[in-house]
Amino acid sequence: MAGTETSPGTGKLVRDRIPEIIRNEGAEPVTYRAGPEEYRARLREKLREEVAELLDADERSAPGELADVAEVLLALAADFGLSPEQLEAIRVAKADERGTFAGGIVWMGNR
Repeated sequence: MAGTETSPGTGKLVRDRIPEIIRNEGAEPVTYRAGPEEYRARLREKLREEVAELLDADERSAPGELADVAEVLLALAADFGLSPEQLEAIRVAKADERGTFAGGIVWMGNR
């Protein structure tokens, strides 16, 4: 839906069902569909937003925030032409080559 009250420089990227949820609550959302360049830029901004929320989250809300970060990562991957399986294959290849972060290793430089 397009609206005259929202311009491309304002607003924020929301999940696809948010307009429906707003309508079900009795309001009429003003939305438009971002073009390819704007969509990628807004996904990157959404990733910053979701990571910030994760960093501020307590243990109770962290799982939901992690899921939000994952959702944005999957959308970004799709925008780059990658399926979730392709993204996972890249992640596994990097883990095989360089390891993961599970060990909690902190590098302090070289001697």
